[in-house]
Amino acid sequence: MDVRNDMLKRVKNRREGYSLDQAFYTDPEYFRLDLDLIWYRDWLFVGHDCEVARAGSFFTVQVGDYPVVILRDSDGQIRAFHNSCRHRGSRVCTEHRGSSARLVCPYHQWTYDLDGSLLYARQMAEDFDKSQFSLKPVACESVAGYIFICLAEKPAEFAPFAQLMQPYFAPHRLTEAKVAFESTIIEKGNWKLVWENNRECYHCAGNHPELCKTYPEAPTVTGVAGGDEDPDLTEHWTRLEAGGLPSRFRMHESGQFRACRTPLIGDAVSYTISGRPAVQERLSAEVSQERIGALLLFHYPTTWNHVLGDHAVTFRVLPISATETAVTTKWLVNKDAVEGVDYDLDTLTHVWMQTNDQDRRIVEENAFGIKSPAYEPGPYSELHEGGVMQFVDWYCRSVETRLTEGGKSLRSVA
Repeated sequence: MDVRNDMLKRVKNRREGYSLDQAFYTDPEYFRLDLDLIWYRDWLFVGHDCEVARAGSFFTVQVGDYPVVILRDSDGQIRAFHNSCRHRGSRVCTEHRGSSARLVCPYHQWTYDLDGSLLYARQMAEDFDKSQFSLKPVACESVAGYIFICLAEKPAEFAPFAQLMQPYFAPHRLTEAKVAFESTIIEKGNWKLVWENNRECYHCAGNHPELCKTYPEAPTVTGVAGGDEDPDLTEHWTRLEAGGLPSRFRMHESGQFRACRTPLIGDAVSYTISGRPAVQERLSAEVSQERIGALLLFHYPTTWNHVLGDHAVTFRVLPISATETAVTTKWLVNKDAVEGVDYDLDTLTHVWMQTNDQDRRIVEENAFGIKSPAYEPGPYSELHEGGVMQFVDWYCRSVETRLTEGGKSLRSVA
């Protein structure tokens, strides 16, 4: 049985409400299928508009085998290209980020304009046609300060996500913010373990003393059931929406993305040890209400987010191998906020730097245990791990659909 049939069989035969078979978390061939079926097909969050604020600003990402460069062109448009020279394939942009009026391949100096067109290729044949060798574009969309790319030749619709997310996030004006700090950690665990850990707060009380000073572990707040039965949550939504801030729980029918504004504990207004603001300058002048809590967003498979009154914390997940995942965290503040004057960097980042490292250890211990020959899938908590079950269901539904698309039924393995 080949790996596609093996994965399909395990998805079809999995026990609902239980963790997945070991191969989903450890097998390199399953990881290659995850890349093909998920990462090379879905829209992926890569960064923020404010990271390419000026023409020529760029940053790079690596998604599986694909190096990609994201930039702002001379007309102000944000574009993405495969970061592979059309000469002999060398990476054109070798830095993590930078700024340049042109993109010049360091190997033989083939030179590209910011729209990807080839401007210069030294001493080629007389009949060489530069117009046939532009950088290959990658589908790229920007909404409310978030940049997404899609590596598929025929990307899925982006509009449903933009329509849900934009009204919640636009008031926070992240397009005009700045990244005060960025951190990337490598977690020695499969990307699905990173997500499973993120999608529940069952573990929070025992592992996140800093975060639990302000962030509630109540499953009505952190779960995916909607929260309408929680009077504190509905009062929070009613108060904020009366002031013009979209807040109620909304999840797309596909289960791939959700937005919701949740209260913090007590009088806390920010993710600091004291609960007081980490930044004196508000993130957006449009959002002046007090105690807005945290605007939460997830979009599988790359991002979860917390937007507060004084700053935003955004997360990007990128798979490296079957057993390694890169998690990048960015702290965004008002573009006019000055470090040392309006905020102290350690105060701003302390809670999530600690929480991220604690989550890293949790994921790595989870991965260690799953490698054991004695591992077998275990039951999730219906009360606390509804979000994990929702993520696993989304993943299994996605891979099953894509493994059987085009009428290629594999019923023989079911």
